[in-house]
Amino acid sequence: MPLLSSWESRTHPKAPPLTRLAAYATFFATRRSVVRYPYRLLPLSELTPEESQRREELLAELTELRAAALRSARPESGTVSEPDRPGRDDFWFFPDRNNITIVVAQLPKAMRDQMPYADPTKPDYVELYTYADLDALIELHGHIRALNPRSRVHFRIASGLAPDDYTSHLVLLGGVDWNVVTRELLERVDLPVRQVTRHDESESGGFVVGHGGDQRVFAPKLGTSGEHEVLQEDIAHFYRGPNPFNHKRTVTICNGMYGRGTLGAVRALTDERFRDRNAEYLRKTFAGLDAYSVLTRVTVVNGRVVTPDWNLPESRLYEWPEGRR
Repeated sequence: MPLLSSWESRTHPKAPPLTRLAAYATFFATRRSVVRYPYRLLPLSELTPEESQRREELLAELTELRAAALRSARPESGTVSEPDRPGRDDFWFFPDRNNITIVVAQLPKAMRDQMPYADPTKPDYVELYTYADLDALIELHGHIRALNPRSRVHFRIASGLAPDDYTSHLVLLGGVDWNVVTRELLERVDLPVRQVTRHDESESGGFVVGHGGDQRVFAPKLGTSGEHEVLQEDIAHFYRGPNPFNHKRTVTICNGMYGRGTLGAVRALTDERFRDRNAEYLRKTFAGLDAYSVLTRVTVVNGRVVTPDWNLPESRLYEWPEGRR
């Protein structure tokens, strides 16, 4: 009741968060919500195709009304304000306040042996130097912790997960070459996207889309600078769906053929210039779906990752489920 009062206040109204609007759309999409008392909110998986379509229409209408109210509000008047906690609508906000586990791979022993600070017997040993995708981990860990101050946010190497970690919200960084948890999760999900394993550092690998004879391969682009091979464009895979070990939690995969692809997939939803528009693209394109996937280009300029904008068709190579736009 206090929340409703704050939304309807004439002097200091607050905008309902998108999570509440999504619940309203689900509730009013079907009469089955009120066929018995107490009334209930049906899981999305139980909605019929017609009810799901109705939910999408309602959610689009409610979202637009909310956006119009926010656009028309003047900050100095105090007429409309965003939810009182910043980041409530961010993709990486988990409203259930449950544990969040970020999973990265450990670098292969042959690589660790070449690094002076990756040997635990040395005085200058730094454990993080043994992690793969370290830049993506640092980028994402701070972002998730800031948005979820009441959740316990851990990061683990794939081989060091405890049993309870598997049933938390899982965020997997890195591909099937080194991250065994990414490999395990993708085998449990019926996705038409498969990563081609790189057997050694001289191979670029790629992602295969489709089944049987109808397959396409998307591979990174490599060039040369002097005598060195340089990465010009990586391919990254982004996936969000239910955690197969606990369907009340989620699993998110950010996976590139190279580390900069993984970082690009992360920055698509953390970069302050692009995260809101990319999150909105996901909401509109995959409205009503628990699981979805985007295969994206990640441009690399002078060794630096350029954040992909998923609203540009040239940034998106493949989307699953297909035909959503």
